Amino acid sequence: MDQMIMLVLILVVFYFFMIRPQMKKQKELKKFREGLSVGDKVVTIGGIHGKVLEVSESTILISVDSGKIRVDKSAVSNSADDMLVKK
Repeated sequence: MDQMIMLVLILVVFYFFMIRPQMKKQKELKKFREGLSVGDKVVTIGGIHGKVLEVSESTILISVDSGKIRVDKSAVSNSADDMLVKK
């Protein structure tokens, strides 16, 4: 019986410290990507900084110093404005 209680306790701790925060972070990132609009400054997962020019269902067009690139929405990691605040 003691082993069963310890196993359940470990699973509960694992859920609250590992799984739940990750799910919350994924939900916030999904909400951010769905809320992208023209004029937002973003950073891709590859480290490319740019300004959103066009938003479609699954891709966005980003203006960078050397021109324009089209990336998938899933490639956007966060807002460039957030990066400035965190430093």
